[in-house]
Amino acid sequence: MGAGGGLPGLPQSLSSCLADERVDQRTCLICGDRATGLHYGIISCEGCKGFFKRSICNKRVYRCSRDKNCVMSRKQRNRCQYCRLLKCLQMGMNRKAIREDGMPGGRNKSIGPVQISEEEIERIMSGQEFEGEANMSWSNNGDSDHSSPGNGVSESNQPSPVSTPSSSRSVELNGFAALRDQYLGTPVSTHYQYLPHLFSYSAHSALMPPQPRSLDPQSHSLINQLVCAEDLEPLGTPMLIEDGYKVTQAELFALLCRLADELLFRQIAWIKKLPFFCELSIKDYTCLLSSTWQELILLSSLTVYSKQIFGDLADVTSKYSPSDDELHRFSEEGMEVMERLIYLFRKFNQLKVSNEEYACMKAINFLNQDIRGLTNASQLEQLNKRYWYVCQDFTEYKYPHQPNRFPDLMMCLPEIRYIAGKMVNVPLEQLPLLFKAVLHSCKTSVSKE
Repeated sequence: MGAGGGLPGLPQSLSSCLADERVDQRTCLICGDRATGLHYGIISCEGCKGFFKRSICNKRVYRCSRDKNCVMSRKQRNRCQYCRLLKCLQMGMNRKAIREDGMPGGRNKSIGPVQISEEEIERIMSGQEFEGEANMSWSNNGDSDHSSPGNGVSESNQPSPVSTPSSSRSVELNGFAALRDQYLGTPVSTHYQYLPHLFSYSAHSALMPPQPRSLDPQSHSLINQLVCAEDLEPLGTPMLIEDGYKVTQAELFALLCRLADELLFRQIAWIKKLPFFCELSIKDYTCLLSSTWQELILLSSLTVYSKQIFGDLADVTSKYSPSDDELHRFSEEGMEVMERLIYLFRKFNQLKVSNEEYACMKAINFLNQDIRGLTNASQLEQLNKRYWYVCQDFTEYKYPHQPNRFPDLMMCLPEIRYIAGKMVNVPLEQLPLLFKAVLHSCKTSVSKE
């Protein structure tokens, strides 16, 4: 019987109720959890539905550290994403039923399960199926109203131990040129309006060989002012633990709170030292800080304070052992945040962002004219563009043989905003496990390089 058909001899409404009741009694064909309906052709739970959609929309390529036959259950489904996606495909989840725009709702409600060959499954699992598509894609996981760019990991990056995007999603100049052709002349989503002229910049830069040049004196002055406003001294929060000491969840959570407090205090002090401090109202500064403080903390943790965060703090989290219950309760959003943080860390580690670039990126991210409640959005836009072009001028001067560097830096900012927005939805009690997993993966990947 088709997915939309009723039971014979019953009114359609009653038929639907009985069908729903029957679904309630069934279990997800992927993990055995309670099924919530027919998703992408098969009976499945909300968790596996969302996982399959994100995996396909974001062109994820996972790795299995075992024998590609991990047990799938409600409690273990998050432990191996490779085997989870493999089972989704083997059980008949239909990737063609996912809407191309990434919005909720299937593209065609009549599409049922599919049987595909082992060869096609292997092409999907390895990422080969996506290589004919554009070199970079906008992705939307369907759980948010805000779109996010691809993870922006260039092909020179090593694969993450968790998962890696297919090579077709690397940030290359021809990808930017294709995006420019596609989006030029069409309204840009408000999520990207603070990125002025990125597409045109990238397309034209591919045609221009690097030329020796000097830094504009005004750019030099503005960058120096931004760097002087930064507190680049090591964090003062103690992060030393005696050997053999077992850190509890409560102790690690308390340490994370103290670090967040110190980082937030530094952002407040930073605002007062900004060269344009007198150009905006206190109301606008309050509005900007309340909307961006998490993004600013995340950016600083991944750059200027990364040695302490991925060194000292990672050592503390290694002495924390989560319980089985904590592992089983780790949410889907926590998994997504973990993956994206790992990729962002690898991107920043590859770029080796300078203090000057960090200061510019931070100012650009802070000066977001799209935030609601601002009294002088036009002035913010002018300031944003000022530091945008200052950052562009500096990277072209400092790294003439890296024409991709400036767009690479700027494309990290929407990802930071997206991750910061997602972290709000991660339950507080899961933050210690999230930080342990992220810091362990990042520190391990660096030690292998």
